Amino acid sequence: MTAVYSSAVLLGLVFLFLGAGVWIFSGLILVAIGSLWMVLDFPLARIGPIATRVISSSAVSWELASIPIFIWMGDIIFRTDIAQRLFLGLAPLVKRIPGGLLHTNVLGCTLFAAVSGSSNATTATVGKITIPQLLQRGYGHDLASGSLAGAGSFGLLIPPSIAMIVYGVLAETSIARLFAAGILPGLMMAGLYMGYIAAATTLRPDLAPRDDTPVSIREIGHGLLNLIPIGTLMFIVLGSIYSGLATPSEAAAVGVFAALVITVVTGQFSRELFVSSLMATIRISAMICMLIAASAFLSAAIAYLHLPSAISAGIAAMDLSPYMLLLILAGFYIVLGMFLDGTSMTVMTVPIALPLVMHAGYDPVWFGIYLIVMIEMSALTPPVGLNLYILQGLTGEDLGRTVRAALPFFLLLCLGTAILAVFPQIALWLPDLLFAR
Repeated sequence: MTAVYSSAVLLGLVFLFLGAGVWIFSGLILVAIGSLWMVLDFPLARIGPIATRVISSSAVSWELASIPIFIWMGDIIFRTDIAQRLFLGLAPLVKRIPGGLLHTNVLGCTLFAAVSGSSNATTATVGKITIPQLLQRGYGHDLASGSLAGAGSFGLLIPPSIAMIVYGVLAETSIARLFAAGILPGLMMAGLYMGYIAAATTLRPDLAPRDDTPVSIREIGHGLLNLIPIGTLMFIVLGSIYSGLATPSEAAAVGVFAALVITVVTGQFSRELFVSSLMATIRISAMICMLIAASAFLSAAIAYLHLPSAISAGIAAMDLSPYMLLLILAGFYIVLGMFLDGTSMTVMTVPIALPLVMHAGYDPVWFGIYLIVMIEMSALTPPVGLNLYILQGLTGEDLGRTVRAALPFFLLLCLGTAILAVFPQIALWLPDLLFAR
């Protein structure tokens, strides 16, 4: 069978099952079964053992253990007043910068992402504090909501990131190296956002009221005290990983313990918080792990069809430059992100895309960061961009205005991706330094 026929059957089954509204977990399994049966004429008696072996082996990967633990840590923090403390801590530090308190969106999301791992949780938690405060103080609505939409996606890029763990398992790449690789690109994106906010408010002073009140040492000291809980958690989790004292899974367990201690010390611990955070973690973790298991089976089916090697050979025959390949993949991911969430995009595309970029000479760790940025873009593109709907709920504005507000930050993500493509060492320098091969 030709690769064209195999690809047509595979894509046809994807559109059939996912377009019909079948759950993605079930849809991926049905696509894999249908491909093996229709293209290779495998009987169900042969497909069954393949599915059982692949799904069971993928479900017991040790790296997957860190997913529910990091999710639990983030959910515990989500249910506390950490976001309120972040705003109070950052406000004295940024109010004299052009753009003033708008920078609390960017810096708040950057810091909260380091203990959350989720884009949606970061956007919702930081936004429920900053958006009312910013609008009440006369800041421009579009710049306030747009900066939060963009910065909220840092939950995927700033470690620890659930999306990085999923990619690391699928690509068989070091999760610790991926975590390290996300730090400098995340800070670069934050710098681009803050630079844009400063420039926009300088050109249009009406977007951000000036506050020329001098900031006292006492105010700064109180602000730094409010940042101690999140700073402590970041230090414990990331410090234990990068120092080599703990694996990501072990660091996640320590992080959960530290998060619980913080809730006790700050007087916020309750049986309801403990149980509700645990139940939410079970639901989200089960969904992600089911998607990974289904993706492993689909990847096995694709391998039986010899599609990765055929597509890689076809791309190689086109003699595309590495930059042109990345541009094509970027367009593909932007379109795909309009209809799928980040986890689904990852599990469906890594088996095909990763061999292509590795053939073009890119490091799999670098491609993981590139893919995460693509997923960040999907959080800002309708009709499935979840950050947009979270913002719509926070502000009460129509979706069209929310999309327009997020557009400049979507374009800044595109700029950041181009910078990463030209200077890949932005992502690779730190993991190469910390984990010398």
